Amino acid sequence: MDPQNQRESFGSRLGFILVSAGCAIGIGNVWRFPTVTGQYGGGIFVLFYLLFLVLMGLPVLTMELAVGRAGHGAARSAYKALEPGGSKWHIHGWFCMAGCVLLMMYYTTVSGWMVDYFFRFLTGSFDGLTSEQAAGVFGEMLSNPVEMVFWMVVITLAGFVVCGRGLQGGLEKVGKWMMSALLVLILVLVVHSFTLSGAGEGLAFYLLPDWSRATGQGLGNVITAAMNQSFFTLSLGIGAIEIFGSYMDRGFTLPGEAARICVLDTFVAVCAGLIIFPACFSFGISPDAGPSLIFITLPNVFTNMAGGRLWGALFFLFMTFASFSTVIAVFENIIACARENFGWDRRRACLVGAAALVVLGLPCALGYNVWSGIQPLGAGSTVLDFEDFLVSNILLPGGSLVYLLFCVTKWGWGFDKYTAECNTGSGPKMPQWVKPYFKYVLPVLITVILVQGLL
Repeated sequence: MDPQNQRESFGSRLGFILVSAGCAIGIGNVWRFPTVTGQYGGGIFVLFYLLFLVLMGLPVLTMELAVGRAGHGAARSAYKALEPGGSKWHIHGWFCMAGCVLLMMYYTTVSGWMVDYFFRFLTGSFDGLTSEQAAGVFGEMLSNPVEMVFWMVVITLAGFVVCGRGLQGGLEKVGKWMMSALLVLILVLVVHSFTLSGAGEGLAFYLLPDWSRATGQGLGNVITAAMNQSFFTLSLGIGAIEIFGSYMDRGFTLPGEAARICVLDTFVAVCAGLIIFPACFSFGISPDAGPSLIFITLPNVFTNMAGGRLWGALFFLFMTFASFSTVIAVFENIIACARENFGWDRRRACLVGAAALVVLGLPCALGYNVWSGIQPLGAGSTVLDFEDFLVSNILLPGGSLVYLLFCVTKWGWGFDKYTAECNTGSGPKMPQWVKPYFKYVLPVLITVILVQGLL
């Protein structure tokens, strides 16, 4: 049966934008962005981040969407439909599927941490704890294999239950509700942060450019970090966004739709900083504390804050929505790949996918306790670190480079066909004058990120 005749589609344009943005919005926005902003001097870093989002992230996003919409399938199927005869671009589709699976092998565990902390705040587990006790909760959670595996399994099964209800009835319906709730939650948390005593100082650090802070970190380091963050924030290169292009109608141009996804993604990242930096400066905490900022530092802040139980619960509910929106979006890509590559129906793809990812998620969940002796990147590293290294440093930039070369070179789909697909529909068009930049400059920038990540 021709897959074009049975292919699902989004019920609304809003559904496409919110679900696609939900795929991009994740832990990188609310965890990594404030961390690297704090490390690299605040306002100047944010300016460079926004610049590179337009110069790098947006173009590659249009390419994934264009391949999906024109090829009308998941990565491998779409490549096969568009590639020149005898070429092997479709092999990258298998790497896309593997990248999505590998990402979910650790992302479901981290998403489980968010749910765990939400329930801890909701039930008052942090009430009355000293700073040392509150900081110790994270270590206690990681060292408990039953707790770690339980939440990983809950997230995995919940994700496949949502996806099992279909594109419109499951992913789109839940994604629209969850993203709407996320946006309301983040605005409530931002307004609350503005009322804290150190809000002004925190906002000044975050939003006002200070060249002395940037040069203190090394301007080259600031620029490179901004380039990295702008690129990784959209989860490009493994077909996670591409699948939603295959579900789109042709009523709107891709530059306009991609810009809307980028704006939503950036809005959440910037708002995460508006929540975190006022809290840091109000309670005398370093804003560059890294991942411990979320699970050690901020719980300490909430326990010392008036109404901290409520604000802590709301913050980790927001974090849960941010991470789970990515989980269900990437699951949808895995399901689509399985259906197209193996001929399965949605129910079978969900059942096999759920079972496989529960098993494949165990090394990460147990890597902090039962299997803590496995340190693949050297002393002190974990299974999660290794899996994240493979995805973030190899599969995302490497895959994005493949999408880029496929769309702009004569050996692939070609620039003219790519821009024709981009410009189908109403809305902003992709101009022809970007061709030299896309062909000769953008590949170099992505290669720099790839090489830097490997080194």
